[in-house]
Amino acid sequence: MMAILLAMVTGPSDAELVRRFKEGDREAYAEFVRRYQHRVYGLCYRWLGDERIAEEVAQDVFLALYKAMGRFRGDAQLSTWVYRVVINHCKNRRLYRMRRRVDRHEPLDGAPRDDEPPRQIAWEGPGTDSGTHRSEAESLVHEALDQLEEDQRQIIVLRDVEDLSYQEIGDLLELPRGTVKSRLHRARAQLARVLQRHISQEDVL
Repeated sequence: MMAILLAMVTGPSDAELVRRFKEGDREAYAEFVRRYQHRVYGLCYRWLGDERIAEEVAQDVFLALYKAMGRFRGDAQLSTWVYRVVINHCKNRRLYRMRRRVDRHEPLDGAPRDDEPPRQIAWEGPGTDSGTHRSEAESLVHEALDQLEEDQRQIIVLRDVEDLSYQEIGDLLELPRGTVKSRLHRARAQLARVLQRHISQEDVL
């Protein structure tokens, strides 16, 4: 979000880019892509957990935005509209993958076998392999998010990963502020339950 705000301060506003695009200035769309590309890809990756698929969906998103920007009326902030398009594309891709049974890994929240200890992340403090630890942790979180219901996953990603405000999430999902808070509380609790089945308590403190 900070990167987008800085871009708006140092360059044309979102509204200005939309106006220029509607007037036929296609360079305005190139500026729009530069402004939002990292946010769009990041959201796609966190939603889908696969770099290649996230890149494909991000490209589809920008193509859809290009085709639809001429009809953007400004009823909502441009960033809210962009997030809504990203979410819809990610939902559709996840549904497609589920139907095609693309994801064939063992569910993270499945009951472990009797002879199998809980999954753990080794931790010996910062070191040369700290990047590996972070990668393992990120992988666990992605897998855990993948086990949540759609509305739980999306609200955690928007609040705890993308750092959107309650108001922004409410506008995006068309929900009252109180509903956003209650759903987020339940979603965090469910995510914690999933992770606790596979990570020892001392590993997350």
